[in-house]
Amino acid sequence: MDTMVHEPSKIQIKIKDHSQNPKPRKMNVSKSLYTIFSRHLSSTPVLKKIPFKYRPRAIKEAQEAITDYLHYTRYIPFTYAELISKNSLCTLSNLIADVDGAYSVPNFAGSIKRFLRYHPINEFEFFFESIGIDCNEIHGILPANKFFFAEDGSVFNAACVFSSFGFPWNRLGRLYKEEVSIFSKSSKELTSRLCKIRNCYGFNNVTVVAVCLAFPCVLGGGAELCGETGALIDDLKTIFVEFDLLGCVEGNVDNLYEICRKIRVFYDLGCEKGKLGEMLGRNKSLFVDYTEEALVQKAEYFCRFGVRKEKVGMLLLQGPEILSFDLETPVFSVEGMLSYFGLSADELKSVAEKYPFLLGKNRMANLPHVIRASNLQYWFFNRISNGSHHLLEKYFLNSPDEGLDNEFQDSLERFLSSKLRVHNMNKLEFLHGIGYGENALTIKVLAHVHGTSRELQERFNCLLRIGIEFSKLCTMISLAPKILNQKPEIIDQKVNFLCEEMGASLEYLDAFPTFLCFDLENRIKPRYRFHTWLIEKGLCTKDYSIASMVATSEKNFIARLYGIHPAAPKQWLMCFMNKGPCSSSSC
Repeated sequence: MDTMVHEPSKIQIKIKDHSQNPKPRKMNVSKSLYTIFSRHLSSTPVLKKIPFKYRPRAIKEAQEAITDYLHYTRYIPFTYAELISKNSLCTLSNLIADVDGAYSVPNFAGSIKRFLRYHPINEFEFFFESIGIDCNEIHGILPANKFFFAEDGSVFNAACVFSSFGFPWNRLGRLYKEEVSIFSKSSKELTSRLCKIRNCYGFNNVTVVAVCLAFPCVLGGGAELCGETGALIDDLKTIFVEFDLLGCVEGNVDNLYEICRKIRVFYDLGCEKGKLGEMLGRNKSLFVDYTEEALVQKAEYFCRFGVRKEKVGMLLLQGPEILSFDLETPVFSVEGMLSYFGLSADELKSVAEKYPFLLGKNRMANLPHVIRASNLQYWFFNRISNGSHHLLEKYFLNSPDEGLDNEFQDSLERFLSSKLRVHNMNKLEFLHGIGYGENALTIKVLAHVHGTSRELQERFNCLLRIGIEFSKLCTMISLAPKILNQKPEIIDQKVNFLCEEMGASLEYLDAFPTFLCFDLENRIKPRYRFHTWLIEKGLCTKDYSIASMVATSEKNFIARLYGIHPAAPKQWLMCFMNKGPCSSSSC
């Protein structure tokens, strides 16, 4: 393996290699170390047999025993043996619990060594935790019937290559989880790949490490850096080298990795690799002045408009100042906001007539769904994409009474005075969140929906998932609020029956949303199947609508059956009482 110069890194673990002549260790446990271990292990059940004040010491002695075991018994280089033992606290704690006998301060170190002499450890278990994989996920990735690196050293050898290049050992799990094929490559292949990225693109080791941690895909694929991988690295070269983003940040792995994570947000939004380099480079403030959290929050906010995600990415690149806008707390009037963005008086009147549940006030955090509920998302997003995004920050209510609905306020006071105040407020927040404004219709819907806000959201998402458009769904809820009282699995069953057995399209729910409110087993299925049987027998020639079959009261339904045939009501009652569909043999 070629010797590589390690670049300085803020999080790089510096360990002196004592593999040739290890020095005796002292057992002084510092106060800071005690605090760290105490906080980590105070609630660890497997260490209950060790008195609390001795747990840091026990962990330290166990780590040293594992290091010696891996180095002297398993012939793993001391540096890597120590990295494994120091970064696998959970697996180490389980090992300590398996050591027989009560804990004894002077004898514990010897007990651990004797235990390891007769109980070889699963090296992969310690290894995977040490590279940063959660201990709860380890058993799902352990190689079958293999305990030692000698049986399959590819994963360990790959980790050694990365560590030698400058990768933080305890972050290699990111590479493994996202691009596991990397760890099946030979040391020569990995070294060649890393050096090619460094030498061909003008990066240093630290930059290569940050890029690979944020974009593990650059280490996959064939020997050549081509296709999407090559396009991605071309973009990164443009940003870091040609636009000198490296000169704007402190050159350590932590900072550069954070920058790369922010860059990745745009690719995760679907922006094309190889086309963004210059645009990203010209917007260095995005990566220097704002956190990844702020970038992700704004991206998620604009994605809620329901537009293509790559358009959201381009919006943020074209107007990076959007990241500083407060799009959560300000209150707006729906009519005022739409008018402010250019909707004409006639268009505004049409929206108010078609979507009355939107009107009134709402919070800016709910604006995307307000716009989607009015089916104006493409018009609105095009407005902010074409240079009008500054209107989001400049908008304000003309007066406190703008958009005020007195009936809403009076009804809200009654809700707030009830014993279910918190529950009702959570339901109201849900309705505001899907676009409902502060108006009387919202209060009427609120009175008919039941469940926690989380349950209501799950049911709403279920209806979206089956294919109902956002705007149409909000309208359906305003007409038949009780559709949100159905459990997701019941909704799925009713929609499947409607589309598959009854042969209707999903659009039928636009006209008859209350279909979802009727009982499937005791109302919808028996009535439909009995009607079908009547047609098959030639007793009924009229094709009744689904709404007529399902929504008609029981009294009127039986009267209709009598009009079809005098014996039909008796047959219906027999079938219904038997809870089974009519068949040619039973009817």
